Amino acid sequence: MTAPNTLGIDFGTSNSAAGIAVAGRPWLVEMEPGEQTLPTAVFFEEGSRTMRIGHSATRALINGDEGRFMRALKSLLGTPLLQEERRLGGERISFATLIARFLAEMKRRAETATHMEFSHALSGRPVRFHSKDAERNAQAEKDLRACYLEAGFQDVMFMHEPEAALRATAPVPGLGLIVDIGGGTSDFTAFEQGEDGAARILASHGVRLGGTDFDRQLSIHHVMPLLGRGSHIRNAFGGGTLPAPNRLFNDLATWQMIPFLYAPETRRAAKDLADNAVEPEKLARLVAVLEDELGHELAFTVEHGKIRANSTDAQALIDLKLLERGLSVPLSTAAMTQTLAEQTTVIGACAAETLAQAEIEPGRVERVVLVGGSSLLVAVQAEMRGLCPNARLETGNAMTAVADGLALAAGSAFA
Repeated sequence: MTAPNTLGIDFGTSNSAAGIAVAGRPWLVEMEPGEQTLPTAVFFEEGSRTMRIGHSATRALINGDEGRFMRALKSLLGTPLLQEERRLGGERISFATLIARFLAEMKRRAETATHMEFSHALSGRPVRFHSKDAERNAQAEKDLRACYLEAGFQDVMFMHEPEAALRATAPVPGLGLIVDIGGGTSDFTAFEQGEDGAARILASHGVRLGGTDFDRQLSIHHVMPLLGRGSHIRNAFGGGTLPAPNRLFNDLATWQMIPFLYAPETRRAAKDLADNAVEPEKLARLVAVLEDELGHELAFTVEHGKIRANSTDAQALIDLKLLERGLSVPLSTAAMTQTLAEQTTVIGACAAETLAQAEIEPGRVERVVLVGGSSLLVAVQAEMRGLCPNARLETGNAMTAVADGLALAAGSAFA
């Protein structure tokens, strides 16, 4: 029986890609002109059912177009929020349907590019969508399967993302570790390759922590204090003061929670805080962010600051001119590493647990293959060097290894 046309899809928290194997090599679809990866972002124009995705969605946000921007939807899988509905573009729609429409558009673009019809999908998935909750992990895969079916696929199979990356990694005999730091999760696969290049997977493990968590931590510690986090609020019904509640600032620093903050009651709460603030100029910035719906733009400035701090030894900045002319926060590589120390320690511990499950002493690991944009952070690389002191770090295919591996495996997934 002929195998069905199957599209390999890397549906990521921050970026997505899709492809097939051509002459034994991965071929990724240009989802946008000149771009093989597509930001996992959507934008609904005000008063229209038109949904823009990818770079088009990001440009709409940056250009100040009227509408609603959303990112990091993958993080909602396995949670009750996935089925919540919001009025977007003149209709009420759930976040599950948003994901389905995003996947359907990826399917359509792949079919247009290849002149093929894809009835099946091989999808990457984290080893663990949720760190320690087996029930939520199972629900997350069930949710994602339903999204693929709603998108028009007849069936879908799943492959752990680091195992997919291993498929696209040049074979070298010996013991290795795949370290895949995505937007929402970190995944690890310990493996052994023989002289013939055949790989044997020894263990896979993961934790719900990724690049968007790094952004969140940097925002909370370096940006949110300028919006009033840690400031004191006068008690309206008596003397004394209390610190401003952290939850509002924590949500504003969290990609997937930002759209929920533009409700009238949240804006009123922020204005009440500003009216009673000991430092009203800081809380006024918070009010402006919510009134003008600048939450995602603020998150992008933090992400860009992170990238600059990671690529230079000089003092980098988080540029906050969207809040106030000349406003910025210094962010050196050392300061960023210190801020992210807790997160990178968790990543190191999960990598160590993967090796323990595989019964491999860390000193025996000969290569660590870094996958995902956040794996290139100086702090992450330092953690991996500390764990596997005798291993060489490989970064050559960090951005597309998962998608390449899924593309290579797609043709035989349903054979």
